Amino acid sequence: MIASFHLAEVGRRGGLRLLRRKLAPGDAPGLRYGVLAVAAPLGASRLPRPDPGRVALIAAWEDEQALDGFLAEHRLAQALRDGWRARLQPAHIFGAFPPLDGLVGEDPPRMSEDEPAAALTIGHLRLSQTRRFLKAGLEAERLAVQDPAMLRGTGLARPPHLVATFSLWRTTREMRAYAGGGSGPGHRAAVKAHAERPFHHVSAFIRFRAYGTEGEWDGENPLREQMPAPAPLA
Repeated sequence: MIASFHLAEVGRRGGLRLLRRKLAPGDAPGLRYGVLAVAAPLGASRLPRPDPGRVALIAAWEDEQALDGFLAEHRLAQALRDGWRARLQPAHIFGAFPPLDGLVGEDPPRMSEDEPAAALTIGHLRLSQTRRFLKAGLEAERLAVQDPAMLRGTGLARPPHLVATFSLWRTTREMRAYAGGGSGPGHRAAVKAHAERPFHHVSAFIRFRAYGTEGEWDGENPLREQMPAPAPLA
């Protein structure tokens, strides 16, 4: 399988209309998982504030041909065409998110420490843990936003339960350094708090090799020519 991430400015009315949609595998040939979410730009000094006019699609596909067909023919792809998108080759998963079971295969690609990385955190939030989750995430988010190695990042939500973040990092090494506390203890503290009393019913962190990026995210393609071609897919 491969994945894709799409982010587009669609206007408040368009965003509210799109967010009423629920995607199922039968909605597009080769779609294994898809969810539309409202984006919440990350900030260094406050919690993310959802922007109904900015919508993201997280999707998993059987193969390249399935994604090609979606981009060429599906009405949802046309609605998101003026934003930014990337094809994603799954390389590592920590945790478990059942809708994406099987996304990372038995022989995932080996990513160089010097190549850029994309990261997705995704979970179904326990509503009783919302306050703890937001408090723990605030410091981790502040450190990420201030880290020059994070090229772009956004919070994502689909009420009432789905919460996620998607981020692009200059190198895999620098992404690991942030996660390990190189920028400060905020991220490790959030991970510890979750381990002691989980924020989510199910959750996962997934690292990707991004390729085939197109469009603009806040005025530019943050990866442009940085991404390598993917390794052959089985």
